[in-house]
Amino acid sequence: MEAIKKQARAQLNQLRISPRKARAVVDLIRGKKVEEARNILHFTPKKVTQPLEKLLNSAAANARLQQLEEEKLFIQEIRVDEGRKLKRFRPVSRGRTAPITKRASRISIVLEEYGSKSSS
Repeated sequence: MEAIKKQARAQLNQLRISPRKARAVVDLIRGKKVEEARNILHFTPKKVTQPLEKLLNSAAANARLQQLEEEKLFIQEIRVDEGRKLKRFRPVSRGRTAPITKRASRISIVLEEYGSKSSS
């Protein structure tokens, strides 16, 4: 019989930053401990770091509600998916229009306690 893994999840929907820009920062913290990820996000000068830090804190709070120890938590999975696109148009020469796509991101995070596998 497999051991049930203790996990905490959080999700951020419709963040108005393109997924390509968000993935560059998410790749820095994937697989890190929660405290180390907070430090990386705090000192990274990108727009996406503030919402990511709030998302990480939310997932850590969810873990505390499940009686998980915050010192033992690490980012088991974090993914950035494409959210809804806002389609806009910009006037260009000769009376034409050029499309503009304003992209959004959907970010989900899963925290897990390392050493949580029990011997069966």
